[in-house]
Amino acid sequence: MTHRVGLADVLRTFGPAYRATHPLSPMQARAWRAIVACRTVALGGHVDGCNTCGTTRYRYHSCRNRHCPLCQTRAKEAWLAARRRELLPVPYFHLVFTLPHALNRLIACHDRLMYELLFGAASATLRAFAENPHWLGGTPAFTLVLHTWKQDLGRHVHVHALVAGGALTKSGEWVRPRRGFLFPVHALSTVFRGKFMDALASTRQRGAFANDETLTTSGWRDLTTQCYRHDWVVYAKQPLGGPAQVLEYLGRYTHRVAISNERILGFDNNHVRLRVRDATRPKGRRVIALPGEVFIARFLTHVLPTGFKRIRHYGLLGPATKKTHLAAARNALNVPTPEPAVIESVEAFVSGGPNPRKSGGEIGGDILVSQR
Repeated sequence: MTHRVGLADVLRTFGPAYRATHPLSPMQARAWRAIVACRTVALGGHVDGCNTCGTTRYRYHSCRNRHCPLCQTRAKEAWLAARRRELLPVPYFHLVFTLPHALNRLIACHDRLMYELLFGAASATLRAFAENPHWLGGTPAFTLVLHTWKQDLGRHVHVHALVAGGALTKSGEWVRPRRGFLFPVHALSTVFRGKFMDALASTRQRGAFANDETLTTSGWRDLTTQCYRHDWVVYAKQPLGGPAQVLEYLGRYTHRVAISNERILGFDNNHVRLRVRDATRPKGRRVIALPGEVFIARFLTHVLPTGFKRIRHYGLLGPATKKTHLAAARNALNVPTPEPAVIESVEAFVSGGPNPRKSGGEIGGDILVSQR
């Protein structure tokens, strides 16, 4: 079987030269080690054996790192399985809130803080419109997913919002959009920019950027001028259909990584070739080549801070009151509670086999035996 080139191969090939001149942060080093070791002898494995025909199959364990392209399919399916019982029988809307590239330098230096401000501004904007009686006048249900990349791995920070079409009022009624769309995107864009810039200014006043020499009085004035020079566009797609379509659509965004192995076409001694979207081409895509060290540097900018949650739920889906709020929403929509689903444990599902720690295996190459 022909070996398909992937991200791990690129890191192994160009990694020594890159690491000789570029220090890694702790989370970047952790992601690097995991991706290179994924499904290799380094993480151990197990043998599936059939008692009937005697066939054996050797399977190495996955790293389960959220930046690894090999591990996201099972993680996505497990996550979607847990979401099936939370969908409401209403149309869903997809919105995208994007930060301007003028903020990219600040994001590079203060990524966790800037991502938090983005989540805060996007969620506050959606809640403000949903709670306004002119639009819905109730509590919405939506999920935000952070993405930080473009097709060429450049920095492009934005959140995808999947929003249920309607809101639950204080009186327990479900209010649907009255105008055929959820909210006006031009107004959303203006409010989003205002909320983010207000939050950024407050954060600066509290001293969060005190050690950033570029945010002196003149530097801050130049930055805000750039941010207000252009409109911030909130992108809105057509409303989605039923629950099955919503889940399929959502799965495209929740566990996507900066680069999938399918887009890496190969590499030589100097460059990595990858496929990117291009609407101007007949097939909607083209191939670009990046120097190996540039490819790695760009990929590492998308490694998230330790413990940072890139998928977050708000309104009726807020973790603290989700059960009660969803029950009230179903009652308002006159739909029954979904039947309890038997959902495989996330740990077993994601691993695709026995857990090496539970089975007594040691990291470092032992093969565990599992008979079927």
